[in-house]
Amino acid sequence: MGERPTIAKIAEQAGVSVPTVSKVLNGRSDVAAATRARIESLIQEHGYRRRSASTTAGPMIDLVFNQLGGEWAMELIRGVEEVVRAEGVELVLSECGGALRPRQEWIESVLNRRPLGVIMVFSDLDADQRAQLEARRIPFVVVDPVGDVGDDVPSIGSANWNGGRLATTHLRTLGHTRIGMIGGPVTTLCSRQRVDGYTDALRSTGVEVDPALIRWADFEVGGGHREALALLRLADPPTAIFAGSDMQALGVYQAARELGLDIPRDLSVVGYDDLPMADWVTPPLTTVHQPLQQMAQLATRVVLDLSRGKTPTALRLDLAVDMRVRQSTTSPLIDGG
Repeated sequence: MGERPTIAKIAEQAGVSVPTVSKVLNGRSDVAAATRARIESLIQEHGYRRRSASTTAGPMIDLVFNQLGGEWAMELIRGVEEVVRAEGVELVLSECGGALRPRQEWIESVLNRRPLGVIMVFSDLDADQRAQLEARRIPFVVVDPVGDVGDDVPSIGSANWNGGRLATTHLRTLGHTRIGMIGGPVTTLCSRQRVDGYTDALRSTGVEVDPALIRWADFEVGGGHREALALLRLADPPTAIFAGSDMQALGVYQAARELGLDIPRDLSVVGYDDLPMADWVTPPLTTVHQPLQQMAQLATRVVLDLSRGKTPTALRLDLAVDMRVRQSTTSPLIDGG
């Protein structure tokens, strides 16, 4: 097709009706997979772009969370907003309702909005959803990938393995040998990496890994509370707990209070993320600083570059983390002294 492609021409080449092409363009699910793939291929090959019925909407970026709420999400939103504000770009927020992939209705709305790009936070797209965005030349970037997104997908994360190792090494330096670990969901990459860093730090400092001290939960307060109670009620409980998120650490604080334990005299606690509330709790929380705002800013710049035809220097970027030592950790009591 030497001239500007139209729906009619795409339908003719695909051997389907114009309404069928329109369904694919709008992300409708009632099209056979093989037919959809053929149409998507032609859309991508010929660079078809549907003319919008309205020209009032400005350029925008979609920011998609698996679940909105809490300071963790707010830190990322602040990072994205700082960049889009300077660029004169609007921000559209969406969530997956706790799922790791958005519903098809979201894809349909994105195809109708035609944003400059999409930023997926702690969520991902299935192969069909990716194909639909790629066919419309809508780039996407994944922040804190749930799993291995592949070498061809831009992703921004942090050094989770090193963060797990830093937190555990800090507790080992203080003299703790019974260190509990509350990871996030076992299905998520960052959770497993933090636990792997924890186990490596134990082994490299001569402490045998005790599977009974490793628990898995969600990243929220309730999960931290539940698993902290289980750890602290063991016959030989830990003297320190490394929580996979600051929100989990709040749950550990709650469990310690319920059991009459003082932090840090009876129990040292380390969190992960370094949310603003880490400075506000009593005692202030020792935690691993994850540069959430910087991660979000970088993801936004990458997706804007992609929308302008620029290729990023690297598709996978992991930002450095560091310890923020406050007052929730100290050396363990010995013989009740």
